[in-house]
Amino acid sequence: MSLTIAIPKGRLGTQAIQMFKAGGIGESIDEKSRKLVFKDEDINISFILLKNSDVITYIENGIADIGISGKDMIMEKGADIFELYQMNIGRCKMSVAGIKGKKVFKDDTIMRVATKFPEITKKYFDSRGQRINIIKLNGSIELAPILGLSDVIVDIVETGNTLKANGLEVFEDMYHISAMMISNRISYKFKRKEIKKIVELIRGEDEDGQDN
Repeated sequence: MSLTIAIPKGRLGTQAIQMFKAGGIGESIDEKSRKLVFKDEDINISFILLKNSDVITYIENGIADIGISGKDMIMEKGADIFELYQMNIGRCKMSVAGIKGKKVFKDDTIMRVATKFPEITKKYFDSRGQRINIIKLNGSIELAPILGLSDVIVDIVETGNTLKANGLEVFEDMYHISAMMISNRISYKFKRKEIKKIVELIRGEDEDGQDN
């Protein structure tokens, strides 16, 4: 039975491809190529390279059976998919940050929050009883508090170096984020055996990588 695996482009995808290849599959993938679809003919597995934010859409609609996506994207989209395995790659945090020394405390005012993740942000601050006005941005989130567009930002933080370089600091960490292996629900029902093999392969490579 054939399988289609969705892989995000970029650093996360490169790490995933290395794990697949170390496990003996994905040899057909050439990241330097302009092709977006690769097939390992002998084992009947196809790989499609997608923008990170599109992986979940392809999984949810059954175009791909399984895939790799950041937990942040899964939380933001609230997609109807299975989460199969939390990986040890793509580790970071989703945090609230703002201008250093100007922490905004909870009060009766409406706090302005700039972010690429409006759904996650709304749920988080609703749970804290903080009224907010969400400003949706697609990039250079750090500029928002610097130029007075927002009071704080909600963004993915890895090293924190970009924040420091722009005079910002983390006020609080919201969630720990990492890559997840996910599956289409119908695919998991009918291709469970094949999918479990891939999950175990990646789990083995993932754990080996942590030991090195």
